[in-house]
Amino acid sequence: MRPHERAAGASLLAAAALAGAAPGAWAQTVPCPDKSIMYWQAFPPGGESDLSARHQELVLRKKCNVQTVMQYKGGAGGALMWTQMNQLPGDGLNVVGINLPHIVFQPIQGDVQYKTQDVVPVYWFHFTPDILVVPVSSPIRNFQDFVKAAKASPGRISLGGSGQYSANHAAHERLDAAFGIKTIYVPFKGTGDMATSVMGGQVDGAMTYTPFAINNRERVRPLAVAMEKRHPLMPDVPTFRELGVDWVDGAWRGIGVPRSTPPEQRKKLSDLWRALNNDPEMKELAARNGFELVNVGSEEMDAFMAAKVKLYTEGAARMGLGKK
Repeated sequence: MRPHERAAGASLLAAAALAGAAPGAWAQTVPCPDKSIMYWQAFPPGGESDLSARHQELVLRKKCNVQTVMQYKGGAGGALMWTQMNQLPGDGLNVVGINLPHIVFQPIQGDVQYKTQDVVPVYWFHFTPDILVVPVSSPIRNFQDFVKAAKASPGRISLGGSGQYSANHAAHERLDAAFGIKTIYVPFKGTGDMATSVMGGQVDGAMTYTPFAINNRERVRPLAVAMEKRHPLMPDVPTFRELGVDWVDGAWRGIGVPRSTPPEQRKKLSDLWRALNNDPEMKELAARNGFELVNVGSEEMDAFMAAKVKLYTEGAARMGLGKK
């Protein structure tokens, strides 16, 4: 079993032991579905998107006594699923995992078959900060060592990441620009696929997310994290702000629905995911695995998306996306 699978399994087993409210009591105030939910994942099993979906599956089953059926259609950094999501039934029972900045960057680059406005988000439920890691076997002991090695051999150090034109890709470009270095970005289908290459030393490190570092703490060495303050589970890891760069960023994860889904069904799913996020068990799982919970539902969605599209469009211009 892979390390990230052991970590995810341990989290789920621990969560199962936590006390939860009776399904009937929760359902009185939350619009529980009366049929199984088809939860479509845009990345392969084993990464942060899968782990967070499994947390939601666990709590949803306990609170609503409903089955969540996971479906995986990974490929093209999530674009394969997002291109096809509007072909799914708009019945309020088909939900799709979505990510920012991916759904803004990819259409700007122009190598995908969908546009940002084709994706209908109904809830953003958490944020995972960027983090730079190397294998524990690496001679690089800290961020200063990393910069020194990168400047000594420009273009030699390789950093894995989840997806092309993704949050990891953007963070890699930002890292090089901010510190005046040249490293190589190696995209993988997802964090799960990247794990073996990082731990096995096939790449020199990774620009990834905090859950990866936390769930593999015995196998990777975190060097710097893009948070306002140091992470409580990694108190020895400096923030990029401490290192002189105003960098607080990462990936946002949420759920979207086919465009044919009626507004009332979108609202029900938004309310359901808000209830999941506010459940004590979900908060415990998130804290333990390095997820920063956020609550952006139907009421906040238009303003949130307008701000993010503007932010990431400007970021894409700096990265040179769309210039072929």
